[in-house]
Amino acid sequence: MLSVSKLLGKSLPGQGSSTDSARYLREDRPVVVWNITRSCTLSCVHCYNDSGKKEYPGELSTTEALAIIDGLADFKVPALIFSGGDPLQRPDIFKLIEYAASRGVRSILSTNGVSIEEETAQRIKDAGVVYVGVSLDGGEEVNDRLRGSKGGYRLAIEGMRHCRDAGLIVGVRFTMSRKTIGELPFIFELIEREGIDRGYFAHLVYAGRGERFAREDLDHRETREAVGYIFDRARAFGGRKDIVTGSNDVDGVYLYRLLVKSDPERAAMVRKLLAGRGGNSSGVSLGNIDSVGNVHADQFWTAHSFGNVKERPFGEIWTSTDPLLMALKDRRGYVKGRCAKCAFFDICGGSYRVRAEFATGDIWAEDPACYLTDEELGIS
Repeated sequence: MLSVSKLLGKSLPGQGSSTDSARYLREDRPVVVWNITRSCTLSCVHCYNDSGKKEYPGELSTTEALAIIDGLADFKVPALIFSGGDPLQRPDIFKLIEYAASRGVRSILSTNGVSIEEETAQRIKDAGVVYVGVSLDGGEEVNDRLRGSKGGYRLAIEGMRHCRDAGLIVGVRFTMSRKTIGELPFIFELIEREGIDRGYFAHLVYAGRGERFAREDLDHRETREAVGYIFDRARAFGGRKDIVTGSNDVDGVYLYRLLVKSDPERAAMVRKLLAGRGGNSSGVSLGNIDSVGNVHADQFWTAHSFGNVKERPFGEIWTSTDPLLMALKDRRGYVKGRCAKCAFFDICGGSYRVRAEFATGDIWAEDPACYLTDEELGIS
């Protein structure tokens, strides 16, 4: 995740305080994305979790989920993202969020927003959620077509408004593809018009139904244009909104290279911050628990499990000597292709291994979504 607004803001993270700026966004413990259920009211064509309008067998019971929260709290994870499917489809979701808050775990809710009525928004706030991210694919026609639900756009907008009016921090989550990229200006207009706090702009990851949707991914030229546009709009907000990109750590390299031309002094500071962050966080400062308890490096890479939290606490799994988990924490000696030669590996980390595996069958191959040229990456 790249906090564009912070890197382009008047003050960079760590300036004016005793905070070690070299540790920008890097945590000693992982933020955990918990796909608490695969059940969802929508059937999005690019859903990385292949969720749908049905019940899925084997999902964690309330008792098991509460025990998992105890394990996460004992391990001192900095944040827990309740995701899905749609987490609001679980009857016990508020009990789980309240319990996480009682154990001192910072809780975030990632939802499609269509089930959030005024009373629900207040319950979300009262339960202890600090941030609500609502997924949209654009305006009404595009959103409802890609999400398989007529009226879904209207309900999601109403859900965001209810959360905003309840005093919650609210963000819109948008995935870039050829089917949605024309909606990018609309999303920025929506953020302004509706008083939304954050815009999260994600690159497409080839997982779940996203594998079948991979043909709709942007090419490298289209990606550059889209990311450049996001940078420009973030700068225009002047820090009034939090604009973030995700699922492609090359964005940090691109932002740095643009700053080298326009503001070399800031570019040097940004590079230091990004190097402290260390690039891709999968298996390092980001982890995932799926709906049946399996632990993964991130929410997209479910083909590889390090263990199950019904059998061992999360902290014990995360600090184990699993060969893949160990390699992800020190991956420089494993990556191949352009990633192995890249002069900016320290601020990208090879980006997403799940995309490399999808494209080549090799988890250590270069990420095909890297949109910078060899010359830009310092590769002779």
